[in-house]
Amino acid sequence: MDIEERKATITEKFKEYFGQQPQIWSRAPGRVDLMGSHTDYNMGYVMTMTVDRDTWIAARPRDDRNIRIRSLNVAGESIFSLDDIQRDEDVTWSNYMRGMAQVMQEAGYELQGFDGLVDSTVPFGSGLSSSAAIEMATAVTFQQLSGFQLDPVEMALFGQKAENEFVGVNTGILDQYSSALGEAGCALELDCRNLTSQTSQIAPRLAVVICDTRAERNLAGSEYDDRRNQCEEGVRILQQHYPEVEALRDVSLDQFTAHESEMPHVVAKRCRFIIEENQRVLDLAAALPQGNPETLNQLFADSYSGARDLFEIGAPSMDAMIDAMRSAPGVVASRQAGAGFGGCMVALVQKDAIEAFSNHVSTTYETNTNIKPRIFDVAASAGAGSL
Repeated sequence: MDIEERKATITEKFKEYFGQQPQIWSRAPGRVDLMGSHTDYNMGYVMTMTVDRDTWIAARPRDDRNIRIRSLNVAGESIFSLDDIQRDEDVTWSNYMRGMAQVMQEAGYELQGFDGLVDSTVPFGSGLSSSAAIEMATAVTFQQLSGFQLDPVEMALFGQKAENEFVGVNTGILDQYSSALGEAGCALELDCRNLTSQTSQIAPRLAVVICDTRAERNLAGSEYDDRRNQCEEGVRILQQHYPEVEALRDVSLDQFTAHESEMPHVVAKRCRFIIEENQRVLDLAAALPQGNPETLNQLFADSYSGARDLFEIGAPSMDAMIDAMRSAPGVVASRQAGAGFGGCMVALVQKDAIEAFSNHVSTTYETNTNIKPRIFDVAASAGAGSL
């Protein structure tokens, strides 16, 4: 479905649900991390890239202070007042929009009520940041309807706060920053402490291919918070020797190794992975434009084995998928994407072998798991904005 067909479909459904045509259109992309699992909340670096799968919101202003929203992807309608924003335990996806409304009003912005229809091509629960996409699209919608303009970094910070405090997932800034500030045609080397980024070109002969295991993830109340707490425990131990350390980003591998024995075994494993993964992001920034297969393959392989053995965010579906990816024609490098525990994987593939790669991975993975995966190549798209 092209853009005009998608817009026509949404318009028709909007009129069916709300009785009138939409006036405002907003969009925000999902993203994939090419390197940097769990480094964001450790104030480190991530190599991130928006994907040309995105969330759209078609909206029309209301005369009252109510928000009435529906989705083309998930059943149910959610209605709430901007004067009394509570969690919706039935239409749970609406909490990302409710959270954005709450944090933006707390920051002093006056918001306009609206009827809204959401349509997303970002797979849910897969590690491609469907939640950040809806948060950033919501922020753009409020700006258009309410007549103000946010700095994109401020918009990302609002999204992170909404997810942390309203939705209840203690994430870093990676997802929202990527969705808000992504650039078409290139990856971003994100500095999560300073909230700055540099563009990084991908060697022109390489394509980025997403391999969705179809194993759903739910980070709220999961082991995600355990990993974060373990990293913070490691920082507290290291601060006894290095008071200047504020996060694992500040720790060299030599410093860590000197005091590794003082840590509980599981904490040491978590810290080692983050410190090594952080360096891999910097190494990838140098290697990605050159496209050297040996270097890229080693970086991705080390990241995957570290995520599995040290950070322990693997899943049987991920092991099955990595085996399928590594045996496929045209593959250059492959690893986990997102926070792990299932969801999507990512591969760098020779552009002339995308179809052969995809067919092999799909057939092999389904044979071994009885689950039909989703395999699709992606391109970097622009960050959140109006349509």
